[in-house]
Amino acid sequence: MRDSSRHSTEQEKAPGYGIQIGYRTLSIRVEEKDLPSKAKQSTDPADAIASIDVHLISTEEVYTRYSCHPTVGLEEAAVQRRSKDGKNVISPPPTQHWKKILNYIFGGFNFLMWIAFVVTILSYKPLGGANPAVVNLGVAVLLMLVIIISATFYAFVDWNASRIMKSIKSLIAHEAAVIRDGKQQLIPATDIVVGDIVVLSTGDRIPADLRIVAASSDLRFDRSLLTGESDMVPGSLDATSDNALETRNLALTSTFVTQGTCNGIVFATGDRTIMGRLVKMSGETKFKLTTIQKEIWFFTKVISSVAFSMFGISLLLFGVWLRTTYVGYETISIAIMNSIGCLTAFVPQGLPLCVALSLTIIARRMSKRHVLVKNLATIETLGCMSVLCSDKTGTLTAGKMAVESIAFLDSHLLISEIDEKISEAPEPRFFAGLNALHHTARLCNGAKFDSATANLPIQERNVKGDPTDTALLRFSEALSIPALGINTPELLSSWRKLFEIPFNSKNKWMLSVVQETRTTEGDITERNSTAWILVKGAPDMLVKSCSTVMRSDGAIVPFDEASRQHMSDLQSNWSSEGQRVLALCRKPLDALKPNLSPNEMEELMYSEICNLTLVGLVGIRDPPRPDVPSSVVVIRRAGVRVFMVTGDFKLTAVAIARQVGIITQQSVDTIDDVKAAASEKHLTDKALSAMKPSEDDPIRALVLTGEDVSTLTPFDWHIVVGQYTEIVFARTTPDQKMKIVEEIKIRGDNTVAVTGDGVNDAPALKAADIGVAMGSGSDVAKEAAALILLNNDFASIPVAIEMGRLVFDNLKKVTLYLMPVGSYTEFMAVVSNVVFGMQIPLSSYLQVCFSITNDVVMSISLMYEKAEADLMMRKPRNARTDRLTDWKLFFQIYLFLGLMAWPCAMSMWFVYMDQQGLGFSDVFFAYNKWNNTPYHGYSSDQLANFVNVGQCIYYVTMVFMQYGNLLAIRNRRVSLLQSNPLWGPRKNIAVPIGMVATALIAITNLYGPGLQRVFLTSPIPGMFWGPPFAFGLGILCVDEIRKLIVRTYPKSIIAKMAW
Repeated sequence: MRDSSRHSTEQEKAPGYGIQIGYRTLSIRVEEKDLPSKAKQSTDPADAIASIDVHLISTEEVYTRYSCHPTVGLEEAAVQRRSKDGKNVISPPPTQHWKKILNYIFGGFNFLMWIAFVVTILSYKPLGGANPAVVNLGVAVLLMLVIIISATFYAFVDWNASRIMKSIKSLIAHEAAVIRDGKQQLIPATDIVVGDIVVLSTGDRIPADLRIVAASSDLRFDRSLLTGESDMVPGSLDATSDNALETRNLALTSTFVTQGTCNGIVFATGDRTIMGRLVKMSGETKFKLTTIQKEIWFFTKVISSVAFSMFGISLLLFGVWLRTTYVGYETISIAIMNSIGCLTAFVPQGLPLCVALSLTIIARRMSKRHVLVKNLATIETLGCMSVLCSDKTGTLTAGKMAVESIAFLDSHLLISEIDEKISEAPEPRFFAGLNALHHTARLCNGAKFDSATANLPIQERNVKGDPTDTALLRFSEALSIPALGINTPELLSSWRKLFEIPFNSKNKWMLSVVQETRTTEGDITERNSTAWILVKGAPDMLVKSCSTVMRSDGAIVPFDEASRQHMSDLQSNWSSEGQRVLALCRKPLDALKPNLSPNEMEELMYSEICNLTLVGLVGIRDPPRPDVPSSVVVIRRAGVRVFMVTGDFKLTAVAIARQVGIITQQSVDTIDDVKAAASEKHLTDKALSAMKPSEDDPIRALVLTGEDVSTLTPFDWHIVVGQYTEIVFARTTPDQKMKIVEEIKIRGDNTVAVTGDGVNDAPALKAADIGVAMGSGSDVAKEAAALILLNNDFASIPVAIEMGRLVFDNLKKVTLYLMPVGSYTEFMAVVSNVVFGMQIPLSSYLQVCFSITNDVVMSISLMYEKAEADLMMRKPRNARTDRLTDWKLFFQIYLFLGLMAWPCAMSMWFVYMDQQGLGFSDVFFAYNKWNNTPYHGYSSDQLANFVNVGQCIYYVTMVFMQYGNLLAIRNRRVSLLQSNPLWGPRKNIAVPIGMVATALIAITNLYGPGLQRVFLTSPIPGMFWGPPFAFGLGILCVDEIRKLIVRTYPKSIIAKMAW
């Protein structure tokens, strides 16, 4: 734009809209009409992007093309007409439903079920001979039903989880500030239309494709979502490339303003934006496995490989050994059916269902807490969290800042007592300094009131701006002292803003250049007066640039050492009370050259940051969120270290850290202590993964500044991460925050979570294993985070940690429940048949039925288990070394629970056979002798009936023995007496319901007439219904003894082997 020193003040003429830096453009009203444009309609997205030319025309032509006015924007009638083009929403990429359906049908363990189905059909015909066994066809039908039900369940759970997540995402209200009818308004981003003038500031997500028509000199964009590159891209008013994707005078939808402010005219919305067209070209997004999904997929591959191998070995043994050595022992059809047990025995069919179900349960629970989880499986990663790095402002504190104190060189007073102090003074002029302080606080301010709430009381109005500016805006707007000439409306009408450098986290100050104007017969002209530089920011950054200081009466005196010490002590006192302290400074600017470009003006301003006058200090109170202290206690009890990482002053940060419980020690170490410890180099022999405080180490606290962080060596970081439990990082920049996260991640096998709400937190949120943003935070932070706390509820973090741990705990319990009986005991039945020549004690039908009905029903009840009492007192799980299935779990499966289960079931088989006059030696190693009837005086039909009844006894024993197994694995260490499923804190009605359901399934299998006829099931003698319950009770009691030993002797070998 031309004449940047004069382009200013449409905003000050009509307060409440515009941005901090105005630019004067055409001041004529252009009526809407059809105007030529280069772009031609094209169905090809690439051609449409290539045809964009809005960046190549002048700003005046942009206003003309889109029929909008630079200060009035669009009128309501124009908005209504243009809204017919549709909502400003990018359509999601089309879902390839056929891929999803194939995954439902063949995914998980279903592909093994398909193999079993095909082989079973072959065993019926043609391998079944002239009179194929109907049971084979029945098993095939059952397997097909399993596949259909599993696929339907997967589809339902996927649909339900998507529906819940969609409803949660709808709670995020993306808003945009636009100028319409001469007023700045906040509207839903979906209601933006072409021609709207959008007002953007630091941290905003760009809601549509914009042509920039006004910008601050430090304007920067984050286009990583579009380009994949993390470097900030400068903004400009003029085209820098013919390519719309490369030029810097376009702000593209779904990118972010990371620095500065700008105004832009919307030239494309929704699917017509560049991002919308790229989405259309790119098609469906790629699926990425999460931590828990990788664990399940790894387990699935291992189990499937073992199952398929055992199936092959079983058939191989039949082909090369049994068929030739024991002629007539089995037909190929029977051998195949018996070998199918290997496939069904090893497949924990309930596990994928439980994983899917757990995600649905989590989605429902998190939606009730208004927590947006971008990927539900991220919750499990939260359970691994070992370090939480939290921002202070807006995260640990409420973000509702209010000015509490002001101070001049010779006096300081609370806001509540200003009127009283002035009335008590002999003359109001004794507080004339308030005029300069009000002038600086109001005009050097990046926040704006929403014009839609202008009729409300000041404290209730909506404000667009960061919390610090908002506090100063409310304070200065409310300050009215006629005796001193302090009147905000008059101030705004008589001063105009020439230039501005917005606050950024590196400078830690904001600068405005203002000049007074005068009104003559309704015309605003520039008074021939001095321009002023107004600066506000961190005292430690600005005080060193001040040469004079103001007293409360407005007198300016030299800023000598005594005065500096006095102001420094005051800042320290306020900071120690938890107040954020700002310095307000100013300086007259006599020689302001006209026609300077924004960059030249910025360079000039940086050179002028010297010989300032310190007007005064302002103390701002931002109270901690009420839920934070109790949440920090819970998080720390869970073994998670909580660090504060903030850009605030060291003493303020430490004071807030003490208030919320991050620092509990009286003595707090500094960089000098770290350097002294690092000089000993005693940690050099320690592996990086072992660098974390042990349980026996004393709790030590540390505070470091950003300047300290930049000087830390790798040895220093070993000390910081390896020895300190309580750490505050103060005065940090975004780059330093990211470095802190990265250094913590590479030591101690830490899983690092970061909470934040500002633009300066975004790099750290991206670098973390889990980013957590506040719902009230900037769009940049919310985009970078994996979790968004929509209600700004910090207490949701420990709940999410608990849920993450609970998911992993319950899936481990499901695995432990399914394998000893549903896998191990079934497999031993197949082994006894193939290797030891015994009639198979569990038919292929009962194997399949047990795996896909009894086991699944009972295992689902485990997903509704509540957290164990000690869940949030355990150490965090190491995501890199602690697997879902480890040697401890396999020991529990195969050498403890399983070693009790299968001998019990097998003994019932032998007891029944013994009652029929067939001893152990008659059944074991029988091979083809069994078919040489009469065998011990029994016909083939009688022997077949004995086998059918024995198989049902084996099945019933497994069913009711699982009761004890289920009750045993509900708790890892706590006794059942303290956690029964019927009442109390661990109440889980799904457990008794599952027990009743599995009993009914067993009764149906044994007494269903159709099932008896097709699958050869049979009622069993009454005496065989009781022992399984005793076996289950025995398993439960033995495991209770194991838990008692673990609790009593936590250092014993049994405790070390405990899962």
